[in-house]
Amino acid sequence: MRYRQVLEIVGDEPLFETGLLLAGDVDPANTRRQLSRWTAGGKLIQLRRGLYALAPPYQKKKPHLFLVANRLVGASYVSCQSALAYYGLIPEYVPTVTSVTTRRPNAYDTPFGRYAFGHLKRDLFFGYTYNALGNGQHAFVASPEKALLDQAYLQPGGDALPYLRGLRLQNLHQLDLQALDSMARRTGSPKLIRTAARIASMADDEAESENEWLEGTGP
Repeated sequence: MRYRQVLEIVGDEPLFETGLLLAGDVDPANTRRQLSRWTAGGKLIQLRRGLYALAPPYQKKKPHLFLVANRLVGASYVSCQSALAYYGLIPEYVPTVTSVTTRRPNAYDTPFGRYAFGHLKRDLFFGYTYNALGNGQHAFVASPEKALLDQAYLQPGGDALPYLRGLRLQNLHQLDLQALDSMARRTGSPKLIRTAARIASMADDEAESENEWLEGTGP
């Protein structure tokens, strides 16, 4: 297989797996050797075994960080502080993309950055949507409410008020507090039920502070 054939097969896909090149009448061993050579030669970027992206200038679409996260580990979705920053619920830039999965926890250092995967029990693996990321790319991302619960679940003492305040949560008016409470109760976890109640109280405090500020600046 020649590199121009790879370009034709991959097209404008931001990421591709080895299996895409092994369809039809090809020599799998030779194709894998070629992949190694192209990676060493800077024509391909390898993210993990079997997962690649075209390298510039051949790359037509730079893969979104959340798409990379989804493809690094199947049965995962972006959550915790990465999702909170995505929704504008925390002010900080988050350098590590954090996801959750029912598989064992893991981390990957890739040319596109660092990716961490926390473990959730199967009955906690819900509350995510398939989000459009722009440029024709999509990824599974936790809802704002579930991202908060996942963050608290994975962090020891994550339901404590000092910890929740330390997240510097903002724009809490965006939250569906009823959905937050319902999700927490669905888990059956006292820790997450406490988390939902404390976040609801913080949202009330935020709304009250905003009202006081508006009243103070009125005519």
